[in-house]
Amino acid sequence: MYNSNRPDPEDLPSSRQLIKSTIIAAIAAAVILVTVILPAEYGIDPTRIGKMLGLASMGEIKTQLAEEAEIDRLKELRQQKLTGDKDQSSLMENMFGLLVSTAHAQAAKPVWTDKVSVTLTPGKGTEIKLVMKKDAVAVFAWTVDRGVVNYDLHGDGGGQSISYKRGRAVPGHEGSLKAKFTGNHGWFWRNRGKQDVTVTLNVRGAYSEVKRTD
Repeated sequence: MYNSNRPDPEDLPSSRQLIKSTIIAAIAAAVILVTVILPAEYGIDPTRIGKMLGLASMGEIKTQLAEEAEIDRLKELRQQKLTGDKDQSSLMENMFGLLVSTAHAQAAKPVWTDKVSVTLTPGKGTEIKLVMKKDAVAVFAWTVDRGVVNYDLHGDGGGQSISYKRGRAVPGHEGSLKAKFTGNHGWFWRNRGKQDVTVTLNVRGAYSEVKRTD
């Protein structure tokens, strides 16, 4: 009654071919998950490829924004309860909300990609730079233990040079650095005091390498 052309069994993929295709697809999905999705969405970069592609910083920003949004939501909920019933049950809920909010605030502390510490004897200087492309942005924070230093935040590369900021007898500095051109951008510190000091630098953002020169 019905005429149809059945496929030739020889034209159908074998079980071995299907299994091979499934394994290849699973491996490709795992690679994409580790190198792209995890860095871009959650700031998790076990292979460091996300950092090279500029995806890790995106993930860190998204994670921090999500944590800040949760903190704001909990604060709003706590305020609503404070203006509602004043019975004992409401008071306990408010205290619980405050504890949770504090925990999230602590969790929202910045996650640094690299940390470098160097000890400078009196008169000693050192330089640490980030390899960055033009318009790339890095966030930093550095502190001095047991003293102060003179510093120069500058960049060079491709026949160009620039000084972003300088300071004398400074105990630390934090902020963001946007590269004016492709090259090396970073800090030079010198200890002009009479005792050893330790400078600790924390950084994260769009850079490919941290270089130190003495």
